[in-house]
Amino acid sequence: MKKLFLLGILMSTTVMINAEELTFGTEPSYPPFEMTTEKGELEGFDIDIAQAICKEIQATCHFKTQPFDALIPSLKAKRFDVVMSAIDITPSREKQLLFSDPYYDSSASYVALKGKGNLATAKNIGVQNGSTFQQYTVAETPQYLPKSYVNLQDAILDLQNGRIDIVLSDTALLADIIVKEPNIEFVGEKITNEKYFGRGVGIALNKSNKTLQERLNQGLKAIKEKGEYQKIYDKWMKK
Repeated sequence: MKKLFLLGILMSTTVMINAEELTFGTEPSYPPFEMTTEKGELEGFDIDIAQAICKEIQATCHFKTQPFDALIPSLKAKRFDVVMSAIDITPSREKQLLFSDPYYDSSASYVALKGKGNLATAKNIGVQNGSTFQQYTVAETPQYLPKSYVNLQDAILDLQNGRIDIVLSDTALLADIIVKEPNIEFVGEKITNEKYFGRGVGIALNKSNKTLQERLNQGLKAIKEKGEYQKIYDKWMKK
């Protein structure tokens, strides 16, 4: 019995030692993808997907937060293993980074105050600094004067205070905000320009981390096949 007990302890210890620790970089001001609760805990679609994938590949998730425009430089400097923060898979980013398979189909949209703004008369536009929305605005819509923000919430606040006319961001994020802020509405059509908004949202990795990319893809495929992905999607995207 003692030998069996000791063997059990040794096996458990070995599993603990071999368990992979993965650090995810994120910027928690993007509900429903990632946000911080009143207790300071992270939650959201990305957080739940990350934890489900980690469970599937027998790894332990840890999360570190940074401003959005610092995430990719920090990933390239290997301060994180991966970045998961509603990152669009774009051609320009794929030159610098590896990506998992897409786990969410993305599009961009504009919002304005109800009855007080439209794309034809707008002059000032709010975008998040370092985002593909900023890149798109600068390159494709020169009629708008861009104002950059550290996070989307600050842009929405300036919109409500009349400092800017419209905001461009991810459609799902804006839909979540509209539920909470009924004085805001979508204006114009959705934008699905692959050059800027890519072929969906993916988990970003350092170029040298091909093995981890394959494991994350295996985990993502597994949680989709088991129905776990759909449960998480329904929890956060169909409120």
